[in-house]
Amino acid sequence: MSASGTAAAGQVEHMMRQVTPGRFESYESLLHALAEGRLWMLLWQGQPGSPDAQYGGMEVEGLGYAPCVTSPQELAASGWSRGYEVVTGRDIARALYPDRWGLWLNPHAQGGGLGIPWADLRRIATGLDRMPAGPLRLSEPALELPQFYGLLTQHAHRTPAVRSLRRAWVQPSLGSPYLAVGLDLYDASAPALESVREMMRQSVGAVPEGVPVCTVALADEHDPVAMWLRAQTRPFYDREGQAPAY
Repeated sequence: MSASGTAAAGQVEHMMRQVTPGRFESYESLLHALAEGRLWMLLWQGQPGSPDAQYGGMEVEGLGYAPCVTSPQELAASGWSRGYEVVTGRDIARALYPDRWGLWLNPHAQGGGLGIPWADLRRIATGLDRMPAGPLRLSEPALELPQFYGLLTQHAHRTPAVRSLRRAWVQPSLGSPYLAVGLDLYDASAPALESVREMMRQSVGAVPEGVPVCTVALADEHDPVAMWLRAQTRPFYDREGQAPAY
């Protein structure tokens, strides 16, 4: 194993020791270390690269996790006698999150190790700086923005790709809160997406300074904001439904 790989493994284990409930900064640092580090995935059957290779699995509070260890020393301490596969954190995150599987680090360790839910693996896979840090607090926006919603609704009506729009106030565990606009689209082609971006550009000028606005595709089955919007809200603009509600 290279010196850089050893250092990355050491950083993951160091950050694991810093994580305690409520210490979101430490957990975020652990995610960054995982993205750049290596993991030893425990194979329930088969050998690395073989067609029948299958990761181990465990269930915690109804959610699935693939167990792994964070270094050769932890592999030895685990007593695992079957095969294993060495992967980068970012690569295994890309492989696991689409099926809503998380990672469980060092389940053999005292205290049972540490679980990384699939939503955080999605952040590792797609870029930690691009996605809000969870757990997210989601609610209906309390801030009244009739001018913005009115202008956005007008432009949405003139943008054929838009079926409906929803809204949420998002408070990440780290960083500033923001207004999320959920986009329900008929068409996700490049020209349609550009027309939607233009719709937003024409509307955001009506938002007061200091209020961040982001968009989220409601068709994204893995985005926690989109999932909440679909389950908990009604559209404030609906091309096929009732009159707009500002």
